[in-house]
Amino acid sequence: MATSRPYSSHSTAPSAPELPLQSYDHHHQPPPQQQQHQSYYGQYPTPSPPPSSSSSYGPSGGGFPAGTSPDVIRAFQMVDRDRSGFIDEYELQQALSSGYQRFNLRTIRLLMFLFKNPYDSLRIGPMEFAALWSCLGHWRAVFERFDRDRSGKIDLMELRDALYSLGYAIPPSVLQFLISKYDNGLNFDSFVECGMIVKGLTEKFKEKDPGYTGSATLSYDSFMSLVIPFLVSYD
Repeated sequence: MATSRPYSSHSTAPSAPELPLQSYDHHHQPPPQQQQHQSYYGQYPTPSPPPSSSSSYGPSGGGFPAGTSPDVIRAFQMVDRDRSGFIDEYELQQALSSGYQRFNLRTIRLLMFLFKNPYDSLRIGPMEFAALWSCLGHWRAVFERFDRDRSGKIDLMELRDALYSLGYAIPPSVLQFLISKYDNGLNFDSFVECGMIVKGLTEKFKEKDPGYTGSATLSYDSFMSLVIPFLVSYD
């Protein structure tokens, strides 16, 4: 089965978008000839180096990355009442409320899926929490940059420009489908959910398209294995 047009930046982490190297808005369309000299998936931001670990937290281990903000550590510790060093989806929802907002449980489950703890699929530790918190900071910056009317919501054109700034030239039909899933535009919660699904699916598709041509041949099993986790892991 052939699938095409999943434009993306060359980021190594499907859940942690890099901020764009150059600004972009609806007044400046990139020249078509310039896009042809890039990968099918757009520009290649430089991946961030992996964080180094520092002191451990909790008897189960798993230290915060060096340089983690005390506010992030405090947010984690406040909800980890059993001092296990791990938090579940409800505790994560509460922790993020202290620094961002109260996210829908559906978005929380998507975050848990994308920032999986390799030792416990139902909970995340300090390393995953710190990476998740930083990722949301990137998404917040993109959201505020493209919410040009300061309505607190992203409309169709703002969503197009926001995703393009991250390297995703999403076809109009797909954009229309995405925006139709949310009433009256996307608030920050919905924007995070939508953006992470687009990025995550694109990164998975790129694994099947090593030449970055925008096309891949997938078996039925491969297709289902690629898509189903994004449909059922957080529903």
